[in-house]
Amino acid sequence: MNKILLASLALAFAAPAAQAHHVWLEQDGKAVKLQFGEFGDNQRETTPGLLDMFVAPKATLVGAKGEQALTLDKTAKGFVLSGVPATGESIVAEDNAYPTWETKEDGKTLTHVWAPAARLVNGFAARQPKLAFDIVPTGKLGEFKVFYKGQPMPKVKVHAVIPNGWTKEAESDAAGAVKFDLPWKGAYVLEAEHVDKTPGERAGKPYASATYVTSLSFVNPTGLAAMAAGPVMAPNPKH
Repeated sequence: MNKILLASLALAFAAPAAQAHHVWLEQDGKAVKLQFGEFGDNQRETTPGLLDMFVAPKATLVGAKGEQALTLDKTAKGFVLSGVPATGESIVAEDNAYPTWETKEDGKTLTHVWAPAARLVNGFAARQPKLAFDIVPTGKLGEFKVFYKGQPMPKVKVHAVIPNGWTKEAESDAAGAVKFDLPWKGAYVLEAEHVDKTPGERAGKPYASATYVTSLSFVNPTGLAAMAAGPVMAPNPKH
């Protein structure tokens, strides 16, 4: 992808707009894909287009035998991963090189980073956090825990979403726990966001704040049959 196109994409899709999107992992048959867009709106960004904002996404299979780095094959409609999780396993993915954006404050130019991440689990067995901002099952159906840099994160708003647009919001308690009734059978994605205004560095370059977005994907094997997802939405036209 040439530098001119990447620059135009960065301008067209700066962080305020990016924060409306999430990344998530979904398993379709024998393949797992990393997607970018709106799960509940059936919208998935493509290439050429906003999918090209991802510079160096990485994925890891986490299981009883340890961790295994996976390859990601960029296709027109998402990144296809080289592995799938067995029962009790997870896949985590993140991109720590997503383009920065800038704001002006008191005559100073401030740089900000956006850190998208996702986790896919096969089953509700308890997991340990691995991503900087992570949502993991606790071992109890409908109960999850939010972590930031390995510590339980209270007062985080988490949204549960299914493909037809149904959504439910809950807030993590003092121990980082969040609970949802899961009335529908099928795929769910939990989505959350955290803004850390502590200055830091990424790849040796300073930034003023970091916005973390994370998701947890899973399949509920029981429940009511949900209404079908709506029509596939066109990718964001800003490219």
